[in-house]
Amino acid sequence: MKVLVTGGLGFIGSHTVVSLLENGYEVVIVDNLYNSKMDALDGIEKITGTRPKFYKLDCTSVSDMDELFKNEHFDAIINFAGYKAVGESVKLPLNYYQNNLDICFALFRAMEKYDVRNFVFSSSATVYGLPDRVPLTEDSPVKDATSPYGETKVMIERILKDMAFIHKERNIAILRYFNPIGAHKSGLLGEDPNGIPNNLLPYINKVAVGVLKELSVYGNDYETVDGTGVRDYIHVVDLARGHVLALRKLETNPGLVIYNLGTGKGTSVLEVIHAYEEATGVKIPYKFAPRRAGDVPINYAATEKAENELGFKCLYDIKDACLDGYNFQKAELERQKEKEEKKVVKTL
Repeated sequence: MKVLVTGGLGFIGSHTVVSLLENGYEVVIVDNLYNSKMDALDGIEKITGTRPKFYKLDCTSVSDMDELFKNEHFDAIINFAGYKAVGESVKLPLNYYQNNLDICFALFRAMEKYDVRNFVFSSSATVYGLPDRVPLTEDSPVKDATSPYGETKVMIERILKDMAFIHKERNIAILRYFNPIGAHKSGLLGEDPNGIPNNLLPYINKVAVGVLKELSVYGNDYETVDGTGVRDYIHVVDLARGHVLALRKLETNPGLVIYNLGTGKGTSVLEVIHAYEEATGVKIPYKFAPRRAGDVPINYAATEKAENELGFKCLYDIKDACLDGYNFQKAELERQKEKEEKKVVKTL
């Protein structure tokens, strides 16, 4: 099976490409490198021994997608492309609505024109809004999301449901992730955003290696175990495997299916910090900061449906993810230093 992976050099996308290749799929990657690096393609090749075909394209472009689909014949699409920072989306709502929706419109038009029948959508637990109760099941109500980023996921899910209603031959998997963390054990793939990261673990990683002075914990007055936000943190390698299992499910022609991908356990920000310190032996200095717009107090998954229907079960825990993330960040820092040293040598 030949699979198009959009955003395939990003954090989740690159790990999923590795999992797909390890399971015998042919992969084509499209990425515009807005929030990713070509280094990820090298990492994928080193881990798997295969260098997937790569196109640097903008997925919002109908003409670019049409040209791509004309030249490549895909059996399935996994869509990771899109803007993803909750806080940034509150400040730049129009950017998020336009980019994330335009990506899907371009892909959906190409799917219709070239008869691609299998689609996996990278959704989010943010579609549940402020939950009435946890854990969240796939039958929990989809509400107004707490951020424009979340609203784009809600809108795209609605579009997919309408498409599935009309096109009975289509197979669509909506995967609602919780909070992906960690890195590949090789240290070759991970999450290394520029500046101050929007997500917790990359922020902690940069503090741990001395790139940032201290961690800002946004909110310590929530009604949770210790006042800090509670999330379901899933190792990115587990999450990547979930996409392979979802793709296998689509091969059985199930129509539209929806799954939560999480651990089924909530962990507070302070608990994550303590787990990180235990796993790595590194002390993480932190300070409390005001709540961020768009954040919810507590959010974690019910995982029974994914386990029963996909055979999905997490193999790694929070400490595994913390250690893998830390090791990746150290390795990435060394790689960056080597690049800078080579630049200096070339200028001499």
